[in-house]
Amino acid sequence: VQLVESGGGLVQPGGSLRLSCAASGFTFSSYTMNWVRRAPGMGLEWVSTIFAGSSTINYADAVKGRFTASRDNANNTLYLQMNNLKSEDTAVYYCNAGAYWAQGTQVTVSS
Repeated sequence: VQLVESGGGLVQPGGSLRLSCAASGFTFSSYTMNWVRRAPGMGLEWVSTIFAGSSTINYADAVKGRFTASRDNANNTLYLQMNNLKSEDTAVYYCNAGAYWAQGTQVTVSS
């Protein structure tokens, strides 16, 4: 089982990034997928959940209206489009499927 993230980086406030999470070794389409983040010195914070059928997506209040989660079951990939980024979005972002975790990707929002 592998979850491999990409797309993090340094962006100015107000900018955008898209994270990708490529899955392999399990039936991706059957799993509810989560995005979680950890800001410096803080605990894990839930960001978004996209259910197996893709029809229901939930967001934390802190990102609602700015972040959009999506999934491509044909290509076993999860996405997180992040717009209007703020300094408080700076964190390591992880995708998660049940007991499986990606390695994390750093997102830094700074001028």
